[in-house]
Amino acid sequence: MARRNDERRAALVDAAIEVLAREGARGLTFRAVDTEAAVPTGTASNYFANRDDLLTQAGARVYERLQPDEATIERQRASGQDRAAYAALMHELVDRVSGFRTGYLALLELRLEATRRPGLRAVLTERIRMDVEANVAYHEGSGLPGDATAVRLLYLAFNWLIVEQLTLPGVFSEAERAELVEAAVERIVRP
Repeated sequence: MARRNDERRAALVDAAIEVLAREGARGLTFRAVDTEAAVPTGTASNYFANRDDLLTQAGARVYERLQPDEATIERQRASGQDRAAYAALMHELVDRVSGFRTGYLALLELRLEATRRPGLRAVLTERIRMDVEANVAYHEGSGLPGDATAVRLLYLAFNWLIVEQLTLPGVFSEAERAELVEAAVERIVRP
């Protein structure tokens, strides 16, 4: 029974991500989540204490789904420790995050909602801070060139590149996006 409840909860949170991406935070209701998940009305309200709980769990689930799988991590570790390997890692990152379009758009909605909800702001701030620091720690342990500041600068640059791609895809072509990733690594990451 617990496994079924965990699967149902995950399906509801995934439905919340889809609703957030499509309708925005104001459109995120228990009824909308029930409809998206194709479950009986009232199901979401049985799984989440309130809307804030649902928002918080949706944010956590986005990060869970954005994590690279173990095969990707192993491939990255075996690929080398130069700027070319770093650029390949950044291309993979931009592609992976962009590939989960609804998740990233939902995360943007959550960030906007966090400006109005101090509890959500605290949760997202902590989660994103942990994510940035995990990226810095991974980088420092990888032997790749550059320092913690380079990791943070690339984080900032690529987040906005992804926003452009997902919200205004005509601003940069795929070729331009690839060139920008290469140029950012070349200019920010010092050997």
